[in-house]
Amino acid sequence: MSYGQRSGGYGARRSFGGGFGGPRNFAPKPVKAGEEYDVEITEISRRGDGIAKVQGFIIFVTNAKTGQKLKIRITNVSNRYATAEIVTSTENAPSQPAEAPASSDAEPAGQDQ
Repeated sequence: MSYGQRSGGYGARRSFGGGFGGPRNFAPKPVKAGEEYDVEITEISRRGDGIAKVQGFIIFVTNAKTGQKLKIRITNVSNRYATAEIVTSTENAPSQPAEAPASSDAEPAGQDQ
């Protein structure tokens, strides 16, 4: 009996390509470096970057806040995520403040002249 080699049974090493460190077949990425995308920031990462997703693919956006709708440019694409920078905010900024300030002609309330 040979103790140096195992041919099977409990504890035998088998290579099916799907375990840790084995070859993986990653699907094509839905984003490309240098391209721009319209996204919404859904959460914040541990490092403070905004997180957006394009077809389920995670994108870390520097200096983004939760709830922002942005146009981003992809700076780097790796196997599991991409990084991006903000190009512009796609949210329409309000043209007027929500509450208009009182004009200077109006008399203060409660004072009679």
